[in-house]
Amino acid sequence: MSDKNLQVLIIEDEQLLNEAYARVLGAANISLLRAYDGKEALEILKTENPDIILLDLRMPVMDGIEFLQKMRPKKNYPNTKIIVFSNYDDQNEIDEAFALGAMHYMLKAWATPDELVKLIREVDGASQPVG
Repeated sequence: MSDKNLQVLIIEDEQLLNEAYARVLGAANISLLRAYDGKEALEILKTENPDIILLDLRMPVMDGIEFLQKMRPKKNYPNTKIIVFSNYDDQNEIDEAFALGAMHYMLKAWATPDELVKLIREVDGASQPVG
């Protein structure tokens, strides 16, 4: 499967993690956009329409839940799929993220680079929540 046309927006406030995810996805021939908080991501979405958003929940300036509320993925970006990729496993936040349009949740601490790439490819081909 070729991912050269697949575009992922990484929204991660920790610079080292953002760069690490970019290297992993870039090595898998996935086109990347990068933001360090929800506000910056909303600016990117004014001109870009990524296939998948890899979203951290806890970030300064604008967190993941507020980003989803403002982005309104079901209405404004119905073809963009969202993976919540966070180290926080608060079930209320996870439920809210799914209600706002997320398709999958993965705990960062347990994900290997290969598992992340595999999940992105699975979500790219899915029309319903994965997992």
